Amino acid sequence: MLLPLHAAQASAPIRVGQPSRPGSAPARASTPKAAASGRTAATRTASASVAPAKAGTAGGIQRTALETPAKAAAASTDNRAIAAVRMWPSREYTRVTFELTQAIPFRARLIDNPNRVILDLEGLEVESKVRELLGKISTNDPFVRQVRVGQFNPETLRIVFDLKQAVAPQVFTLKPAAGYQHRLVLDLYPKHPVDPLEQLIADANGKTHDSKAASGPKQASKGKSSAASGKKAPAPEVTRTFTVVLDPGHGGEDPGATGPMGTHEKTVVLAVAHKVKKLLAKEENLRVVLTRDDDYYVPLGKRVSKARGVRADLFVSIHADAFVKPDARGSSVFVLSNHGASSLGAKWLARNENRADLIGGVNIKTASTPETASLLMDLYTTSQIRDSKVLAKRVLAELGQIGRLHKASVEQANFAVLRSPDVPSVLVETAFISNPDEEKRLRHPQYQDELARAIARGILDYRKLNPPGPRGKLS
Repeated sequence: MLLPLHAAQASAPIRVGQPSRPGSAPARASTPKAAASGRTAATRTASASVAPAKAGTAGGIQRTALETPAKAAAASTDNRAIAAVRMWPSREYTRVTFELTQAIPFRARLIDNPNRVILDLEGLEVESKVRELLGKISTNDPFVRQVRVGQFNPETLRIVFDLKQAVAPQVFTLKPAAGYQHRLVLDLYPKHPVDPLEQLIADANGKTHDSKAASGPKQASKGKSSAASGKKAPAPEVTRTFTVVLDPGHGGEDPGATGPMGTHEKTVVLAVAHKVKKLLAKEENLRVVLTRDDDYYVPLGKRVSKARGVRADLFVSIHADAFVKPDARGSSVFVLSNHGASSLGAKWLARNENRADLIGGVNIKTASTPETASLLMDLYTTSQIRDSKVLAKRVLAELGQIGRLHKASVEQANFAVLRSPDVPSVLVETAFISNPDEEKRLRHPQYQDELARAIARGILDYRKLNPPGPRGKLS
């Protein structure tokens, strides 16, 4: 049994807020692609954020019930159990998911000196499933040092997460969806997150081509100036780094589509994205950012805000399609549409992907009225769609050189992940993972290399046609 916490230790309750969707994973069970995809994450039904501790509240606990007190009291505890425990560590945040046979009341609080999060689950006892959590701790986890499990009292299971650093935890619940039962999710974010642009610049330090770009135009050589010689001085060559954001779809709790052999979309597209990054990293004055570099979930809006946070020149979201009929095949490339989808299939696909609300969006501070803001947004988006089509055509042409195309032209639909009004953005469906033959190809590293080369060539072709102009000094 865990010892009770000392009353002098400062604590802050993790308070449940109103139902919130922005951090949720896309639920796709009602669509053709979802029928082939197996599990996906569901929409968020409740969220929590940390409130600062108040004087005199040391040791206090804030109840965060999944049900109303009346319903919770009436609910039978006979069937309460932990069905599964999953942990998704990453550099950005660590997620812990408890899959439950039914919704249960819980309490959570944050304590410092030393830093830890305490999670109390009511109506549960220590069992093998929760003990599995002890073996899931990775030494590379930047947030969790260890986990302790014990029976705090006959009615309460207590789980303590001992932390490596100060965190800003979030606790929320997910309703049953797409094969998952009730879920209680604990996300551990850094208390002081690093600015994405600063992180990108820090990661780029030491790269020759980046240092060249940062040095700016060459200085004029000593001797006679152009003005002194009577000749017109040539315009200085402007060179800045071109930033590409690659977005491997899904991740973590959201596997995406699943093929007949059990291949997860999230795994395949992450491999392809890493290969594209490796190819592009060889280019002068070009840097690549991944929205996720491992197996963890990133909300759709967060993907958009990441791209805008690093001042991306391009955004390429990489996926593998699925359909209820296994004979569907071929690659596709999509861009945003504000006026309806270009086909029924495009509409279905966009609906599949748009289960999480958009977090990002442009903040037009100079707009004096909603009408003005809307007009400026339309102008931004029109330009973005135009440039996105240029990129999409280049990528689609390259994909057509290595395999079959599902549609020979660029398609359009209202994808949330493409709604960055100032960044040309495309969504690439590499193949149909629901097609047995294409699933086999997607699993093969050689075909992943071919896909990566095609996507990279399309990106480089676009850059040749649209060289980056001058921008702020941080670019």
